[in-house]
Amino acid sequence: MIQSETLELLEWSRLCQHLATFAATKLGAIAARRLKIPARQADTLTLLAQTQEVYSLESRLPSGLRFDGIDDIGEAIERAALQGILSGAELLAIAKTLSGARTLRRTIDNQDEIPVLSVLVSELRTYPEIEQEIYRCINDDGKVSERASPKLAEIRAKQKQLRDRIYDLLQRLMQRQANAIQEQLITQRDGRYVVPVKAPQKDAVPGIVHDTSMSGATLYVEPNSTIQFNNQLRQLQRQEQVEEEAVRRVLTEQVAAVQDDLERLLVICTTLDLATARARYSLWLEANPPRFINYVARENVSPEVVTLRQLRHPLLVWQQRHEQGRSVIPIDLFIQPQIKVVAITGPNTGGKTVTLKTFGLAILMAKVGLFIPAREPVELPWFDQVLADIGDEQSLEQSLSTFSGHIRRISRILNALTVDEDSTQSENSDLKLVSNSLVLLDEVGAGTDPTEGSALAIALLKYLADHAALTIATTHFGELKALKYEDDRFENASVEFDDVSLSPTYRLLWGIPGRSNALTIARRLGLKEDIIQSAQEQVGGASEDVNQVIAGLESQRRRQETKAQEAAKILESAEKLYRQVSDKAANLQERERSLQQAQEKAVQDAIVEAKSEIAKVIRQLQKGNVTAQDAQQATDALNRIAEKQLPSRQPAKPKPGFRPQVGDKVRIPRLGQTAEVISVSDDEELVVRFGLMKMTVPLQDVESLTGEKPAKREERKSDDRKSEEKTPPPPTPAIRTSRNTIDIRGNRVADAEILLDRAISEVGGAIWIIHGHGTGKLRQGVHAFLQQHPRIQRFELAPPEDGGSGVTIAYPI
Repeated sequence: MIQSETLELLEWSRLCQHLATFAATKLGAIAARRLKIPARQADTLTLLAQTQEVYSLESRLPSGLRFDGIDDIGEAIERAALQGILSGAELLAIAKTLSGARTLRRTIDNQDEIPVLSVLVSELRTYPEIEQEIYRCINDDGKVSERASPKLAEIRAKQKQLRDRIYDLLQRLMQRQANAIQEQLITQRDGRYVVPVKAPQKDAVPGIVHDTSMSGATLYVEPNSTIQFNNQLRQLQRQEQVEEEAVRRVLTEQVAAVQDDLERLLVICTTLDLATARARYSLWLEANPPRFINYVARENVSPEVVTLRQLRHPLLVWQQRHEQGRSVIPIDLFIQPQIKVVAITGPNTGGKTVTLKTFGLAILMAKVGLFIPAREPVELPWFDQVLADIGDEQSLEQSLSTFSGHIRRISRILNALTVDEDSTQSENSDLKLVSNSLVLLDEVGAGTDPTEGSALAIALLKYLADHAALTIATTHFGELKALKYEDDRFENASVEFDDVSLSPTYRLLWGIPGRSNALTIARRLGLKEDIIQSAQEQVGGASEDVNQVIAGLESQRRRQETKAQEAAKILESAEKLYRQVSDKAANLQERERSLQQAQEKAVQDAIVEAKSEIAKVIRQLQKGNVTAQDAQQATDALNRIAEKQLPSRQPAKPKPGFRPQVGDKVRIPRLGQTAEVISVSDDEELVVRFGLMKMTVPLQDVESLTGEKPAKREERKSDDRKSEEKTPPPPTPAIRTSRNTIDIRGNRVADAEILLDRAISEVGGAIWIIHGHGTGKLRQGVHAFLQQHPRIQRFELAPPEDGGSGVTIAYPI
């Protein structure tokens, strides 16, 4: 009784109606509107796992889970089991349901990491043979097909012949008696073919009159010449009905034989649809999955804190989005495990009742497998019962006052706690009797004398602290605020009130009791000061002091929240900046990798082409006797290949001051030999020896083993003088040549970057880049590339005489 009352008070049926709009099938919508609340936590965990897996599938599959073709065939299955004969439309619905269920199972079987749904559909039997037989025998319009029976096909062929004969007779009759015919039309009355005859000339067409027009001017006559054929047609139609019924009877018997499996199929499909509706509703609410915590202290189990951040009322969210309601103000709930009673105080219409309903709905939503519209983490207890006394139960017919209505409902709540305690005691005889129930009380103790009502409320809350897992109560009684300081199982909370606008903010403040605002509001609204002073004397100074302390606590809390919001904004900005820098670094690395890959590919292509050309030279040398002239030609060809394919690099600068000495090893590049210096003459010649041979070579024809070129005596002295002066040479002016000019017009930005990177590494000096004017995208891409290139110092547009804005000059480091 009290359970159903609680669901009604929390407007649970409205939430179920909202959930039903996300169902894909009729059965799913019905199940959502009649949503059952599990009695065991294990059942809830299964429902939450189903919701989580469908939630994951909905994000993976382009169109989510599809329930096409699945229909409510429950009544048809029951009638088939009672030996009734199903219609063609009912049989088609069964076949489509079987097909839709098989598609649903295949979709789930093809996905990974959904163990709960996989186990659920593993019990699904879809009987493709029955489906195929139905499609073979029943057409899309629900009529039995000629394919179903040779006899039926024969009967319909005879019907066609008879109809053609009747049409032929009636057509000739209407042509002969054209003056007597109202309209050249063959129609049917009572299943028999007739022609429209003018009433004054009915004797011109003898036969049976089956109908008359509204005006009486037209008679629908079955001519005597077609009566016999119409009779035969009626007989064939009756035979057709009998044969169609026989076909449908056979199909119905096949359906009845698998009744249990088909009913199980409907249950599984409905379960899947309900899980899909929960997942889609949770996604629409921007909700998060809950985790059940251990709130009540048990053996070897540490209790945890109830944590619900930015919790929103789901019905208010629906109202905001669908009915243009005002924005939903979320609440924060943090309840320590030792707390058994939370007393919420504050002004009327401040949101106290909404807080009760929001928390109660969150508990029920979690129990049925729905996600909670709050920020992660969502951590709440599992309660066996949710019991509520919200609103008035005033009734003139039953002579119930507001107070009487509250007391009767609270009595039912206490009785429900007693029943739950008895079951807990029978299962855990060593535990203290505490019902694992959530109790929600609105305006506890109201509706009677304030003194007695306050005393009754205190006694009731103390009883609930001993016998219920958690109680949340709203009240106006100031005496309840002091319970926190007498018993650590009590906690205070309040709804915030804005002293300036004289209106509630609907925010929930924890640890701070609500203050009385009656005198403050009266003063702001212009009530005479002497009346307010008199009222203040009646209340006493202590009450005003308490209000001032509470106001100070509220002000301090607001300052802390403001600082926390500022810190959160700074943290968010820092995280955003970090993400931007990280993204830019990743983009630069990716760009460098792509350029390197492009360069490597270009080098590989050049090597392949060079190898091919070298092979051609070798093949030419292998033909016939090789002369010195042939060898020289081959050498020239190889040099041309090297100049064409190998990337040109700046020659290594030789170390200044190299002078061969007697006994040194030198290399003679033109001979490809390494020799030993025997003597050095003053006229820049060397006598060298390699093997048994001696020869005189000019100084400029040798180099050191490390590639250093010898310096002449004058050059060395000049270098020594320059090094002593330590004055750098004047910069060489950049001169545009064909070598340091690159034309990239017509290229895409990505291709142009590869060409530019190669040119920068080869030229070594200023580069003139011809990109043209066009739309300017190529120029922008070139400038962006040069700006981030590590070897470019600066770049600028060329002067007008050198191309202007169509040419960019880049200067390397």
